[in-house]
Amino acid sequence: MLRQLHIIILFAVTILLLSGCSDFFDEGNIQRVGMLVENSVHDEPWAQKGYKGLQAISEEFEVDVFFKENIQTEQDLREAVEDLSNRGVNLIFGHSSTYGKFFEDISASYPSIHFVYFNGGYFGEDLTSLNFNSHAMGFFGGMVAGKMTESNQVGIIGAYEWQPEIEGFFEGVKYQNPDAEVHFNYVHSWNDKKKALKQYKEMREKGVDVFYPTGDIYSEAIIKQAAEDGVYAIGYVTDQADIDKKTVLTSTVQHVEDLYVLIAEQFNEGELRGGVMTFDFQDEVISLGKFSPDVPEDFREKVMDEVEAYKDTGLLPNERQ
Repeated sequence: MLRQLHIIILFAVTILLLSGCSDFFDEGNIQRVGMLVENSVHDEPWAQKGYKGLQAISEEFEVDVFFKENIQTEQDLREAVEDLSNRGVNLIFGHSSTYGKFFEDISASYPSIHFVYFNGGYFGEDLTSLNFNSHAMGFFGGMVAGKMTESNQVGIIGAYEWQPEIEGFFEGVKYQNPDAEVHFNYVHSWNDKKKALKQYKEMREKGVDVFYPTGDIYSEAIIKQAAEDGVYAIGYVTDQADIDKKTVLTSTVQHVEDLYVLIAEQFNEGELRGGVMTFDFQDEVISLGKFSPDVPEDFREKVMDEVEAYKDTGLLPNERQ
């Protein structure tokens, strides 16, 4: 009889504990949030935006957040995820396309965690890929470059060939200025300033007077050099007009921090699903930055009208002809 009483008491206590902690086990509700970055949250505009997004989630939902830097190998990731899981994290952002395959491999081992990463094709029941439709932002940046080049020589210093904004930029330049020649070089790195500046110099020797550097860290170095040389640039990922408001004709901006909050809202409401999600101007997470005072007012208005038309129709100017 005494043994039965002990069992009944233990069962009752367990029920009370589970009831008192029900919020922790509610599916979808944010408990704690983690972020993984390949380098430092202070090194590059892309990582800085992710960190701002993480802080915005903390403030919006009043939850604890954690970030782990220099997560580059599978072993790094496994150790980081295990630690975050032990801390009660149930939403993890991997702030790079490289995390997609790693997350796919381990997500089944952490059924209480939803994994999110950027710009990839891996997905699963609790694995979501967030993709910026960067083609359009490149196109509108290209229109501005095509308008403002005096030499009809425009240069792209890309990180990787697969970047959609590069093709979009080329199309935008040619749409606005069919006579312009577009030069391409690739750094094959987001960060290699030395190589990017070498390519910049080579393009300057060919008469390029508007540059589009599509790399996180080296874009600032290119813009500063362009300012010294009295030529123009298009900013990348963040609004880089603050570097030099005259040199930066406009910027192709990805509002990563806003996307973090949007995804957290969906997760908190139990609406986030595994899959590949794409975001564009229509979602208010991509925009153009401030215009240089050198860009004519009537042309600024033309570009913004085209952006609004794209939001309404989903068609770029060259697709509506």
